[in-house]
Amino acid sequence: MWLFGLFKQGRILEKGTKRRVKKLGTAFFVLYVLVLVYLLFFSEGYGRVADAEREYRYNLVPFVEIRRFWTYRKIVGTFALFTNVFGNVLGFVPYGFILPVITGKMRNGFFIILSGFVISLTIEVIQLLTKVGCFDVDDMILNTLGAALGYGIYAVCDRIRRKINGKKISICICKKKRSFQGKMVCRTCGGFPRAVYRGSCACTLF
Repeated sequence: MWLFGLFKQGRILEKGTKRRVKKLGTAFFVLYVLVLVYLLFFSEGYGRVADAEREYRYNLVPFVEIRRFWTYRKIVGTFALFTNVFGNVLGFVPYGFILPVITGKMRNGFFIILSGFVISLTIEVIQLLTKVGCFDVDDMILNTLGAALGYGIYAVCDRIRRKINGKKISICICKKKRSFQGKMVCRTCGGFPRAVYRGSCACTLF
């Protein structure tokens, strides 16, 4: 019975950790959304245009604004270059990283990238209609890149987590075994048995 006790204890510890991570991730995500909304629609130092300068502005040609800020980086300054190019990428990295952490339904890379693009498009349309900013296709490209980068970081971290946690507490109870180079191997997960209890193998998941 020790095998089942070990399995149950590991599952309880893993679930408790996941709940704490999800709660913390949710809090960070709410804070992130509030900060993003403030910067894009209320902060004149970053996204909002002064009332006296409000007019319909847009750029529909890809990479025009990116090239302009990079070409004239010495004139516009480091801050303008960072906020308009790198800032648009970094601004959506938390979206691609935190969202898959707090909900299992958002762990598809394609969906994260597509939803990041849709949200960026929505923001640009609102900025155009309210005249608080410029509808810029370059912003959409950079925002989508940021969401993809965030998901990439999540995927790498999740893979490392699975390897570490799998070796420590995640075990597989399976009666289907086969011989591989003289050793018993689980047919389900492919792991080598750590112990055998009444014909069931406890395999490390990789």
